[in-house]
Amino acid sequence: MGALVGLGVGVGLLLVWSAFALPRPPHAPRGRLGGLQRRLARAGLAHVPPTGLLLTCGLLALVCAVLVQAVSGTATVSLAFGVLAAYLPLAVIDARGRRRQREFAEVWPEAVDNLASAVRAGLSLPEAVVGLAARGPAPLRPAFEEFGLDYQVSGRFSESLDRLKERLADPVGDRVIEGLRIAREVGGGELGHLLRNLSGYLRDEAHTRGELESRQSWAINGARLAVAAPWLVLLFMSLQSEVIHRYASFGGAVVLAVGGAACVVAYRLMMRIGRLPVEQRILS
Repeated sequence: MGALVGLGVGVGLLLVWSAFALPRPPHAPRGRLGGLQRRLARAGLAHVPPTGLLLTCGLLALVCAVLVQAVSGTATVSLAFGVLAAYLPLAVIDARGRRRQREFAEVWPEAVDNLASAVRAGLSLPEAVVGLAARGPAPLRPAFEEFGLDYQVSGRFSESLDRLKERLADPVGDRVIEGLRIAREVGGGELGHLLRNLSGYLRDEAHTRGELESRQSWAINGARLAVAAPWLVLLFMSLQSEVIHRYASFGGAVVLAVGGAACVVAYRLMMRIGRLPVEQRILS
Protein backbone atom coordinates (compact mmCIF):
# COMPACT_ATOMS: atom_id res chain seq x y z
CA MET A 1 0.00 0.00 0.00
CA GLY A 2 2.82 2.37 0.89
CA ALA A 3 4.51 1.60 -2.42
CA LEU A 4 1.36 2.56 -4.37
CA VAL A 5 1.05 5.85 -2.44
CA GLY A 6 4.70 6.62 -3.12
CA LEU A 7 4.22 5.79 -6.81
CA GLY A 8 1.18 8.09 -7.01
CA VAL A 9 3.05 10.95 -5.32
CA GLY A 10 5.98 10.46 -7.69
CA VAL A 11 3.77 10.49 -10.79
CA GLY A 12 1.99 13.61 -9.53
CA LEU A 13 5.26 15.44 -8.91
CA LEU A 14 6.49 14.38 -12.36
CA LEU A 15 3.35 15.80 -14.00
CA VAL A 16 3.68 19.07 -12.09
CA TRP A 17 7.33 19.35 -13.13
CA SER A 18 6.55 18.60 -16.78
CA ALA A 19 3.87 21.30 -16.87
CA PHE A 20 6.50 23.95 -16.08
CA ALA A 21 9.75 22.50 -17.41
CA LEU A 22 8.91 20.84 -20.72
CA PRO A 23 8.66 23.08 -23.82
CA ARG A 24 5.22 23.87 -25.15
CA PRO A 25 4.28 23.29 -28.78
CA PRO A 26 5.13 26.37 -30.87
CA HIS A 27 2.04 26.08 -33.06
CA ALA A 28 -0.45 26.79 -30.28
CA PRO A 29 0.23 30.37 -29.12
CA ARG A 30 -1.94 31.71 -26.33
CA GLY A 31 -2.89 35.09 -24.95
CA ARG A 32 -2.37 38.49 -26.50
CA LEU A 33 1.12 37.72 -27.75
CA GLY A 34 -0.31 34.54 -29.28
CA GLY A 35 -2.85 36.66 -31.15
CA LEU A 36 -0.08 38.89 -32.48
CA GLN A 37 1.91 35.80 -33.49
CA ARG A 38 -1.07 34.48 -35.47
CA ARG A 39 -1.46 37.83 -37.22
CA LEU A 40 2.22 37.83 -38.12
CA ALA A 41 2.05 34.25 -39.41
CA ARG A 42 -0.98 35.13 -41.51
CA ALA A 43 1.03 37.95 -43.09
CA GLY A 44 3.96 35.63 -43.82
CA LEU A 45 6.09 37.13 -41.04
CA ALA A 46 6.16 34.23 -38.61
CA HIS A 47 9.88 34.82 -38.02
CA VAL A 48 9.15 38.25 -36.51
CA PRO A 49 8.63 38.05 -32.71
CA PRO A 50 5.50 39.72 -31.29
CA THR A 51 7.66 41.75 -28.92
CA GLY A 52 9.46 43.22 -31.93
CA LEU A 53 6.14 44.29 -33.39
CA LEU A 54 5.13 45.91 -30.09
CA LEU A 55 8.46 47.75 -29.91
CA THR A 56 7.94 49.00 -33.46
CA CYS A 57 4.48 50.29 -32.53
CA GLY A 58 5.85 52.06 -29.46
CA LEU A 59 8.81 53.58 -31.31
CA LEU A 60 6.62 54.83 -34.15
CA ALA A 61 4.15 56.33 -31.67
CA LEU A 62 6.97 58.13 -29.85
CA VAL A 63 8.50 59.53 -33.03
CA CYS A 64 5.14 60.71 -34.37
CA ALA A 65 4.17 62.30 -31.06
CA VAL A 66 7.50 64.17 -30.84
CA LEU A 67 7.19 65.46 -34.41
CA VAL A 68 3.61 66.64 -33.96
CA GLN A 69 4.54 68.21 -30.63
CA ALA A 70 7.37 70.10 -32.32
CA VAL A 71 5.00 71.42 -34.99
CA SER A 72 1.87 72.10 -32.95
CA GLY A 73 3.19 72.61 -29.42
CA THR A 74 0.02 70.92 -28.10
CA ALA A 75 0.40 67.82 -25.96
CA THR A 76 -3.16 66.54 -26.46
CA VAL A 77 -2.87 66.66 -30.24
CA SER A 78 0.56 64.99 -30.24
CA LEU A 79 -0.81 62.25 -27.96
CA ALA A 80 -3.74 61.63 -30.31
CA PHE A 81 -1.45 61.25 -33.33
CA GLY A 82 0.90 59.08 -31.30
CA VAL A 83 -1.96 56.66 -30.62
CA LEU A 84 -2.86 56.64 -34.32
CA ALA A 85 0.77 55.96 -35.26
CA ALA A 86 0.96 53.08 -32.77
CA TYR A 87 -1.87 51.30 -34.61
CA LEU A 88 -0.30 51.80 -38.05
CA PRO A 89 2.03 48.73 -37.98
CA LEU A 90 -0.88 46.51 -36.92
CA ALA A 91 -2.99 47.86 -39.78
CA VAL A 92 -0.15 47.18 -42.23
CA ILE A 93 0.25 43.63 -40.91
CA ASP A 94 -3.48 42.93 -41.22
CA ALA A 95 -3.60 44.37 -44.75
CA ARG A 96 -0.61 42.25 -45.76
CA GLY A 97 -2.29 39.17 -44.30
CA ARG A 98 -5.52 39.79 -46.22
CA ARG A 99 -3.61 40.40 -49.45
CA ARG A 100 -1.58 37.23 -48.92
CA GLN A 101 -4.70 35.13 -48.33
CA ARG A 102 -6.34 36.51 -51.47
CA GLU A 103 -3.22 35.71 -53.45
CA PHE A 104 -3.10 32.17 -52.09
CA ALA A 105 -6.81 31.62 -52.77
CA GLU A 106 -6.27 32.49 -56.42
CA VAL A 107 -3.37 30.08 -56.96
CA TRP A 108 -4.44 27.06 -54.89
CA PRO A 109 -6.61 25.64 -57.73
CA GLU A 110 -3.57 25.74 -60.03
CA ALA A 111 -1.48 24.00 -57.39
CA VAL A 112 -4.06 21.24 -56.94
CA ASP A 113 -4.30 20.80 -60.73
CA ASN A 114 -0.54 20.38 -60.77
CA LEU A 115 -0.77 17.72 -58.06
CA ALA A 116 -3.47 15.87 -60.00
CA SER A 117 -1.36 15.92 -63.18
CA ALA A 118 1.70 14.63 -61.31
CA VAL A 119 -0.27 11.79 -59.70
CA ARG A 120 -1.80 10.89 -63.04
CA ALA A 121 1.72 10.78 -64.51
CA GLY A 122 2.68 8.09 -61.98
CA LEU A 123 4.40 10.07 -59.23
CA SER A 124 3.74 9.28 -55.61
CA LEU A 125 1.87 11.85 -53.54
CA PRO A 126 4.98 13.02 -51.59
CA GLU A 127 6.91 13.41 -54.85
CA ALA A 128 4.04 15.39 -56.36
CA VAL A 129 3.90 17.72 -53.35
CA VAL A 130 7.68 18.26 -53.40
CA GLY A 131 7.43 18.99 -57.13
CA LEU A 132 5.33 22.09 -56.40
CA ALA A 133 8.56 23.79 -55.32
CA ALA A 134 9.58 23.89 -58.99
CA ARG A 135 6.32 23.62 -60.95
CA GLY A 136 3.80 25.20 -58.59
CA PRO A 137 2.51 28.78 -58.52
CA ALA A 138 5.17 31.34 -57.60
CA PRO A 139 3.56 32.53 -54.31
CA LEU A 140 3.56 28.97 -52.94
CA ARG A 141 7.00 27.85 -54.08
CA PRO A 142 9.05 29.04 -51.06
CA ALA A 143 6.83 27.13 -48.62
CA PHE A 144 7.02 23.94 -50.70
CA GLU A 145 10.78 24.30 -51.09
CA GLU A 146 11.03 24.21 -47.30
CA PHE A 147 8.61 21.27 -47.26
CA GLY A 148 10.87 19.38 -49.67
CA LEU A 149 13.93 19.94 -47.49
CA ASP A 150 11.96 18.99 -44.39
CA TYR A 151 10.63 15.78 -45.93
CA GLN A 152 14.06 14.89 -47.32
CA VAL A 153 15.60 15.18 -43.85
CA SER A 154 12.84 13.57 -41.76
CA GLY A 155 11.11 11.23 -44.21
CA ARG A 156 7.85 11.75 -42.26
CA PHE A 157 5.14 12.99 -44.61
CA SER A 158 2.50 13.80 -41.98
CA GLU A 159 4.86 15.79 -39.74
CA SER A 160 6.21 17.69 -42.74
CA LEU A 161 2.64 18.59 -43.67
CA ASP A 162 2.08 19.96 -40.16
CA ARG A 163 5.08 22.25 -40.50
CA LEU A 164 3.92 23.27 -43.98
CA LYS A 165 0.58 24.35 -42.48
CA GLU A 166 2.41 26.48 -39.93
CA ARG A 167 4.44 28.20 -42.65
CA LEU A 168 1.44 28.87 -44.88
CA ALA A 169 -0.99 29.90 -42.07
CA ASP A 170 -3.79 29.84 -44.64
CA PRO A 171 -7.32 28.41 -44.14
CA VAL A 172 -7.57 27.20 -47.75
CA GLY A 173 -4.15 25.62 -47.44
CA ASP A 174 -5.31 23.84 -44.27
CA ARG A 175 -8.11 22.16 -46.19
CA VAL A 176 -5.85 21.18 -49.07
CA ILE A 177 -3.19 19.75 -46.76
CA GLU A 178 -5.70 17.80 -44.68
CA GLY A 179 -7.14 16.41 -47.90
CA LEU A 180 -3.65 15.29 -48.93
CA ARG A 181 -3.11 13.72 -45.52
CA ILE A 182 -6.34 11.72 -45.76
CA ALA A 183 -5.54 10.69 -49.33
CA ARG A 184 -2.10 9.51 -48.21
CA GLU A 185 -3.46 7.49 -45.29
CA VAL A 186 -6.47 5.99 -47.09
CA GLY A 187 -4.86 5.47 -50.47
CA GLY A 188 -6.80 3.97 -53.36
CA GLY A 189 -7.27 4.88 -56.99
CA GLU A 190 -9.59 7.85 -56.44
CA LEU A 191 -6.83 10.32 -55.59
CA GLY A 192 -6.82 11.96 -59.01
CA HIS A 193 -10.61 12.30 -59.00
CA LEU A 194 -10.51 13.76 -55.48
CA LEU A 195 -7.89 16.34 -56.47
CA ARG A 196 -9.82 17.41 -59.57
CA ASN A 197 -13.01 17.88 -57.54
CA LEU A 198 -11.11 19.88 -54.93
CA SER A 199 -9.58 22.09 -57.62
CA GLY A 200 -12.99 22.84 -59.12
CA TYR A 201 -14.46 23.66 -55.73
CA LEU A 202 -11.59 26.00 -54.83
CA ARG A 203 -11.77 27.76 -58.19
CA ASP A 204 -15.53 28.37 -57.87
CA GLU A 205 -15.11 29.60 -54.30
CA ALA A 206 -12.30 32.01 -55.24
CA HIS A 207 -14.32 33.38 -58.18
CA THR A 208 -17.42 33.99 -56.06
CA ARG A 209 -15.48 35.58 -53.22
CA GLY A 210 -13.56 37.82 -55.65
CA GLU A 211 -16.82 39.19 -57.08
CA LEU A 212 -18.20 39.89 -53.61
CA GLU A 213 -15.01 41.61 -52.49
CA SER A 214 -14.97 43.84 -55.58
CA ARG A 215 -18.52 44.98 -54.79
CA GLN A 216 -17.64 45.45 -51.13
CA SER A 217 -14.58 47.62 -51.79
CA TRP A 218 -16.58 50.85 -52.04
CA ALA A 219 -17.88 50.42 -48.50
CA ILE A 220 -14.38 49.75 -47.14
CA ASN A 221 -12.85 52.72 -48.96
CA GLY A 222 -15.70 54.97 -47.83
CA ALA A 223 -15.23 53.94 -44.20
CA ARG A 224 -11.49 54.58 -44.34
CA LEU A 225 -11.94 57.98 -45.97
CA ALA A 226 -14.58 59.00 -43.44
CA VAL A 227 -12.28 58.08 -40.54
CA ALA A 228 -9.11 59.62 -42.00
CA ALA A 229 -10.65 62.96 -43.10
CA PRO A 230 -11.08 64.65 -39.67
CA TRP A 231 -7.56 63.66 -38.57
CA LEU A 232 -6.05 65.02 -41.77
CA VAL A 233 -7.88 68.30 -41.12
CA LEU A 234 -6.52 68.31 -37.56
CA LEU A 235 -3.01 67.69 -38.88
CA PHE A 236 -3.24 70.68 -41.20
CA MET A 237 -4.64 72.75 -38.35
CA SER A 238 -1.48 71.96 -36.39
CA LEU A 239 0.36 74.40 -38.66
CA GLN A 240 -1.76 77.25 -37.23
CA SER A 241 -0.60 77.70 -33.65
CA GLU A 242 -3.34 80.13 -32.62
CA VAL A 243 -6.01 77.61 -33.63
CA ILE A 244 -4.45 74.34 -32.47
CA HIS A 245 -3.65 75.66 -28.98
CA ARG A 246 -7.36 75.61 -28.23
CA TYR A 247 -7.08 71.83 -27.97
CA ALA A 248 -4.60 72.17 -25.09
CA SER A 249 -7.47 72.87 -22.66
CA PHE A 250 -9.57 70.27 -20.86
CA GLY A 251 -12.45 70.89 -23.26
CA GLY A 252 -10.15 70.35 -26.25
CA ALA A 253 -8.89 67.07 -24.78
CA VAL A 254 -12.50 65.93 -24.30
CA VAL A 255 -13.29 66.81 -27.93
CA LEU A 256 -10.31 64.79 -29.16
CA ALA A 257 -11.19 61.81 -26.95
CA VAL A 258 -14.85 61.80 -27.97
CA GLY A 259 -13.93 62.25 -31.64
CA GLY A 260 -11.44 59.40 -31.49
CA ALA A 261 -13.93 57.09 -29.80
CA ALA A 262 -16.62 58.03 -32.34
CA CYS A 263 -14.25 57.30 -35.24
CA VAL A 264 -13.32 53.90 -33.83
CA VAL A 265 -16.92 52.90 -33.16
CA ALA A 266 -18.18 54.14 -36.54
CA TYR A 267 -15.33 52.46 -38.43
CA ARG A 268 -15.75 49.13 -36.65
CA LEU A 269 -19.52 49.27 -37.13
CA MET A 270 -19.32 50.02 -40.84
CA MET A 271 -16.66 47.36 -41.39
CA ARG A 272 -18.74 44.82 -39.49
CA ILE A 273 -21.85 45.61 -41.52
CA GLY A 274 -20.06 45.44 -44.85
CA ARG A 275 -17.58 42.63 -44.22
CA LEU A 276 -17.65 39.17 -45.72
CA PRO A 277 -17.42 36.10 -43.50
CA VAL A 278 -13.78 35.48 -42.59
CA GLU A 279 -12.70 31.88 -43.01
CA GLN A 280 -11.17 30.52 -39.82
CA ARG A 281 -8.34 28.02 -39.51
CA ILE A 282 -10.37 25.27 -37.91
CA LEU A 283 -7.85 22.57 -38.85
CA SER A 284 -4.73 24.32 -37.54
